[in-house]
Amino acid sequence: MRNSKAIGDETESRALSELLTHGYSVSIPFGDNDRYDLVVDDGDELYRIQCKTGWPNKDETLRFNTHSQTGKNGTYHERTYHGDIDASLVYYPETETFYWIDIADATEQKMELRIESEIDHPSINWAREYEFDGTIP
Repeated sequence: MRNSKAIGDETESRALSELLTHGYSVSIPFGDNDRYDLVVDDGDELYRIQCKTGWPNKDETLRFNTHSQTGKNGTYHERTYHGDIDASLVYYPETETFYWIDIADATEQKMELRIESEIDHPSINWAREYEFDGTIP
């Protein structure tokens, strides 16, 4: 079984490739101390991007973290990305699809998107509304 660091590294490398394929210039911050994984340049603006991996949750939904989780000196810490990034680029391995989630749309802990599910819940948005087609919204 792969650890979460290996899964995150794979998602980040796939996101980098996806962005380059669509013609964006992408920079990678040096080290692991920044709150963002990539900086995307669309020619007019720079976007601080956090790469996330989605996993299946309820029937026909995907879920991903919208916060960081760290342990330090035996204490567990959670911190949202609000104010530190511009968007998350979420990779869903089940369908090999990317989703662009603007930080203004992100929830505080975890976010869930429905693929085909008829869940009647106001906080579970349609995944297709966030699907990354190569254009930064």
